[in-house]
Formats: sequence, C-alpha cells, structure tokens
Amino acid sequence: MPIFGTLDIGPILEGAPRMSGLDGDPWEIKGVDILQLTFEIDDGNMTELLPQALHPTIPPIAIFSVARFPDSPVGPFHLAQVRIGCRAGVRPRGYLLMAYSDSEEAGTALGNRWGYTCRHADVRLHQYHDRITANVTAGGAEILHASLVGPEPISGADIQYVANMNLARLPGEDGNKAVLVQVDPEYRFHRAQRGRPEITVFTPAAWFAEGVDLVYPVVASFAQADTGFPRIRYVLNPDVPALQGTRKLG
Repeated sequence: MPIFGTLDIGPILEGAPRMSGLDGDPWEIKGVDILQLTFEIDDGNMTELLPQALHPTIPPIAIFSVARFPDSPVGPFHLAQVRIGCRAGVRPRGYLLMAYSDSEEAGTALGNRWGYTCRHADVRLHQYHDRITANVTAGGAEILHASLVGPEPISGADIQYVANMNLARLPGEDGNKAVLVQVDPEYRFHRAQRGRPEITVFTPAAWFAEGVDLVYPVVASFAQADTGFPRIRYVLNPDVPALQGTRKLG
C-alpha cells in the first residue's frame, strides 16, 4: 500500500501566500549560484510533514538550498529554502516548508506569483577554497549555517533538482482555497561541484520544520546555472492524491 502524507493544512493555511493569479510571466535569470544539501531525516514524523496529496520518500529526506540570483525584475536577491523530499504520484518533488529572502520585494513577488511562503532575513552565500558556506539570520539569530565541504568538480548532468510543491491560496475564492503549486524551473549548467554536506546550525521552528531530525548527511552540490521561475503548469489539490487532484494549466 502506498504511504500518503497526513499533514492537516488547516492550521498553516492562513500563513500561506494568497496568489495574484496563475498566469504570470516567467523570470529567466542567468548566472545563478545554487548550494544544495540533502540529509536523511528520522522517519518517525515523515507522513506528518506532507499534505495528503504527496508520498514521502523512503528513506525520508530534507533538502536545504540557498541560491544567489544576481539579477531579476526586482533586482538581485538570495533565496533560502527548506523542503521535504516527496513524490507526486511517481514524480520526485520537494514540499516547501519555509523560504527566506534578503529582498522583501523578491519575497513578495515569489509569494504572489509562485506560492512561496517567504519571510525576510539576512541570507548570505560564501565561496572558499575548501568549502562553500551559506547562513541565514532572522530576528538577530542565526537559523541556518550550512556548508559543502571539500568541493570537487563534476558535470552539471550529475545534478538533479526536483520541482517545488508550494502550498498557497488562489485568488477569487474565500481566502482559504488551498492548492499546491508546482514550480519546475529548467537549468542550463555552467559549472558544478560536489562535496560533503555539513549543517552546524538549524532551527526547525524558524522553518516550520518541527519534527525534522537530521540523522545522516547524503550529498551536497554547488552549481552555477541559468534558470529562474517558469510559468506555472500544474496545480494540485493538497487533500487528494496527486494522480486524482492534479490540474494542468493552459
């Protein structure tokens, strides 16, 4: 029997972004730096982290990413995310728990247009000879310090980024109509590195990640790619299995 998520989205729906529509123009951004770390997490709470539309991965994983966008329609910004690995039907995805950006304008646009639950924070990404490090500070406290240790060059073809599943509310409804918005950018890689993931600071409460217990580091990658935020192609009913509740747009 397949395992489905058991998350009750009711208590968190009020904090989900209310989108301005589903037909916004894409953002295409060149030269984006992306640090991503994957950790296996304790399986005791794996179903409680995901809406009923999604399946947990076996073993369950958490995906941490921090990206530097050198330009965009609202200017340069950083974006940090914590996601839970999952599947929508058979497709690998990442369910967004929380995102932070150092640009309030970018955070608002990402919420209105792509359904990112995004707060303002100081987000930084640094490259050193022996590691690539990211840190996120909110309310005067560091809530994430993550590193790729011992970078080694690889091909961009060795990296796979999964699409986001973002919980949001649609316009024109009563304000509580929930959807999962699939955000699935394409990537054109210029260079890539792989190394050992290391997290020395992680505050689950700041990421709506209570119950996320990191138990095993899997892999870390750092890449520069042309990417962005595409037109939305699919939305899902979060309370129905994805094979039944997926709606294609356009």
